[in-house]
Amino acid sequence: MFPESISTERLSLEVLSEDHLFELYEHVAVDADHIDEITEYLNWSPHRTLNDSREFIESTCDERESGRGVTYVVYPCADEPNAGEFGGLCGLSIEWEKRTGTLGLWLRKPLWGRGYSGERADALLTMAFDRLDLELVEVFHHVDNNASRSAIEKYVDRHGGRKEGVLRNYLVYDDGTVVDSVRYTISQAEFKGATTQNV
Repeated sequence: MFPESISTERLSLEVLSEDHLFELYEHVAVDADHIDEITEYLNWSPHRTLNDSREFIESTCDERESGRGVTYVVYPCADEPNAGEFGGLCGLSIEWEKRTGTLGLWLRKPLWGRGYSGERADALLTMAFDRLDLELVEVFHHVDNNASRSAIEKYVDRHGGRKEGVLRNYLVYDDGTVVDSVRYTISQAEFKGATTQNV
């Protein structure tokens, strides 16, 4: 159902598997570089053991095998800064009964500010609408995360989508903290209409 890999102009996306265990743990462990900044607005905590990463990978494999979503490792391509290095994770979770997908992404700090968020969104939106025939794709950000807001607004606007508004007490953190989140959506019709206009 989901491609094993996706190539964009500047990125290579590979399905997360146990082959990525050690490099994943290196960048999500409690002592990883910039981990506090990376997870500041995310609803997961740094991994304390290699087994935490293994269990996380197992959960994404179960999700993919059941058709409920897919998680990819992000690698910058050749000629990009940090080419070939583990760059973060992105994915698409699916609620088939609603024909709705949810985009997710986190990147290592050296990859911030390069437009990679929009580039992987373009690829996953194409998969969601052209390959999986979903009706709607949604994306969220923590209400205080201005960097994510800026990146999301750019690609949502480019694909004809809209900001739905603030969902109060929506995002639940590992420690039980509940925060507000901003929701955006792009419909299949909006995506295809914008694609036609941009050709």
